[in-house]
Amino acid sequence: MRIKHDFPHAVREIEHLEIPLTDGTRLAARLWLPEGAEQAPVPAILEYLPYRKRDGTAVRDELTHPYFAGHGYACVRVDMRGNGESDGLMADEYLPQEQADALEVIEWIASQAWCNGQLGMMGISWGGFNSLQLAALRPEPLKAVITLCSTDDRFADDIHYKGGNLLLENLGWAATMLSFSAAAPDPLLVGERWREMWRQRLDNMPLLAETWLSHQTRDAYWKHGSVAQNYADIEAAVYCVGGWGDAYKNSIPRLMEHLECPRKALIGPWIHKYPHFAIPDPAIGFLQEALRWWDYWLKGIETGVMDEPAGTFYLQDAVVPQPMYRQRPGQWVRTEGWPSREVSPRCYSLADTGLIEGDTALERPQRIDSPLTAGRYQGEYCAIWFGPDLPGDQRRDDADALCFDSQPLEESIAILGQPRVRLRLASATDTGQLTVRLQDVRPDGRVAQISYGVLNLNLHRDLGELTPPRPDEPLDIDLCLDMTGYRLPAGHRLRVSLASANFPLLWPSRVRSALTLVPGEHALELPLFHGKALAESPFEAPEAAPPARLESLRDAQPRRTVQEDIASGEVTTIVEDDLGHVRFLDHGLWVDQHCREVYTAHPDDPDATLAEIAWVYRAGREDGPGRFAVEVDSRYWMTCDAECFYLEAQQVARDDGQEVSRRHWKRQVPRTAL
Repeated sequence: MRIKHDFPHAVREIEHLEIPLTDGTRLAARLWLPEGAEQAPVPAILEYLPYRKRDGTAVRDELTHPYFAGHGYACVRVDMRGNGESDGLMADEYLPQEQADALEVIEWIASQAWCNGQLGMMGISWGGFNSLQLAALRPEPLKAVITLCSTDDRFADDIHYKGGNLLLENLGWAATMLSFSAAAPDPLLVGERWREMWRQRLDNMPLLAETWLSHQTRDAYWKHGSVAQNYADIEAAVYCVGGWGDAYKNSIPRLMEHLECPRKALIGPWIHKYPHFAIPDPAIGFLQEALRWWDYWLKGIETGVMDEPAGTFYLQDAVVPQPMYRQRPGQWVRTEGWPSREVSPRCYSLADTGLIEGDTALERPQRIDSPLTAGRYQGEYCAIWFGPDLPGDQRRDDADALCFDSQPLEESIAILGQPRVRLRLASATDTGQLTVRLQDVRPDGRVAQISYGVLNLNLHRDLGELTPPRPDEPLDIDLCLDMTGYRLPAGHRLRVSLASANFPLLWPSRVRSALTLVPGEHALELPLFHGKALAESPFEAPEAAPPARLESLRDAQPRRTVQEDIASGEVTTIVEDDLGHVRFLDHGLWVDQHCREVYTAHPDDPDATLAEIAWVYRAGREDGPGRFAVEVDSRYWMTCDAECFYLEAQQVARDDGQEVSRRHWKRQVPRTAL
């Protein structure tokens, strides 16, 4: 990445200011201004998050917001109520209060002397969600958004459920937020009231896992904040960005198809990160691309950004499967929009002799009976921490699945879109899970995952409607797999792999349920791209503003380990998300965060499933003004039986080594759809 020091405008930073709300709450903000903005007002760009501007997002903020400010924008990074140095409490994600606060923030920004009344919103993940949510509320100053790694449908794509199945990431993210939300305000910014603010948060900490687990279908809780409920609400221009290694890519084709506002799409090879510093490479000049967008929509400059084809996608080349890549070879392609006339389906049949092009019926029933430990090499639902979180070699998971292989391809193919399977199957019980993987079988036998999809058979008709299967009664399944861009060379085989469990991605069904493909037609519809690849990248090389000045006291060390008890067959996956220990040299704050997640499943007994997650957060400043030292240990446990989930959590906080708070929760949540 090229670090840029010279900009068209000198930049002035206001490290900390407070935005007043009508209820008396004050939200903490960090502001970057081009010099002279008070005399010559400029458009503003808002990023609105719960992740603490002081340390949580400070590293990426330094790369990004001064860059935009140096090109003539006021950049405002705001912490939501109850986070960082902001007043108040946060009870949950995407609540009406969050959006109401943001509307006030937008009006406050638009009324400042340095703002000309034109505003854009940008954000990744949570900030991408609320950029869409705020656009749907149509505040007059908001003219355009850039939403990265977000979704239009909270039940379909967020970290709680997938295909109606409970993601273990639901508990993982609840544990993460239990720790993140317990971070202390910086005394150097808020003074002696930091202890009162911190204790108020600790004393009112919500048990988010219970809330999320209590809504097991797409109900009103999930529909709130899902802009898919009415795409026409959004009038501001939308640039939606994602990565093939990210969990939220399926929202992009939906947004492109259904939004009525001006829109563009970009999907690269990346995990859940901003594209100017994401992996795998190629990272791109995302900040330059964003400037083209902002200049057009907020300044009225003809940058050509809307004259280009609306969709830009990276087709990844087939490579040896690994749990993380530094680089993915491939080529960029462009489409006129989405759906694209340059993509057409090729149909295959799941037949007795394998995966056959054309229409061929399955003549004999085929059984799918995976142990509940199947899926250990699936990888994380959302790869975010630069660790070994992508799917590895799939041969061992495919050994627990029913597989249909094609003949070696006679010519290379390029897949772009969402593969689709149509199956007719029966469950041996009144419940069940289905995982469908589309695989790339290399000539040497190694297997790479191209895409996958999952379905809770209790919600097979509609994710909002509980319709359990009747034992041994066939169901017609129509399942879209995840959006993908992938090029298979000649000589490789396609594989469709069907499994009835996927752990630790999904919490197992309440009983082990074998599935049977019944005789008849079973199809794979593969979206093939027939257009031309671009000769070179359409983007400039990555550049950014100077990085934050940091001292690493312990480097980040993410790990993922799989253990098997040979006697019992139990499999345990251990995920260690060590975020490292760093000190910010400009103000002396140090932060140390690490997590250990342990997930255990038994091949036959779903009641033996166990999840345990422990987070440690430490922060402080050794001497001088603003000296403090805090530590918070947060833990979550979850077990189950056929009737209920059993949640337990604990949080212990210490101030200068002395315990100041101890909370303990025990809850049980009925299994209604799971």
